Amino acid sequence: MSSDQPTPERGIPERREITVRRAPKYVPFLVLGGLVGFAAAAVIAYALPGDASYDRGTVYGFFMVPCAAAGVILGAVAALILDRASVRRARRGVVESVPEAEHPAAGGEIITEPAPEPGPAPERTADDGGEPGQRS
Repeated sequence: MSSDQPTPERGIPERREITVRRAPKYVPFLVLGGLVGFAAAAVIAYALPGDASYDRGTVYGFFMVPCAAAGVILGAVAALILDRASVRRARRGVVESVPEAEHPAAGGEIITEPAPEPGPAPERTADDGGEPGQRS
């Protein structure tokens, strides 16, 4: 295992500086924008007066694609704006690695208190919000 970075000695925690921020998830914004686009197409087709020679379902189908695409684009723009705003509100922090001997997942096992013994589920009483004698 060769690495250009020096590894800390065993028992000495490694400290790193990180940036923490809340970033939006893009997919929900895109989906919501598409749904708003579908709703806008429905308003255009069914709420506004139109030509009698065209069926309202046909008009809805015609406007559905461009309105949904516009909604997805507007949702993406909104997510990008919120993402840029979250970069400005980012905070810096320092994290410290846990030495391998103290970290249970890394192979060393530290048990600070004994685990409870498995047994039957406690009975619910009327005070717990359930009927007496009912098990959960």
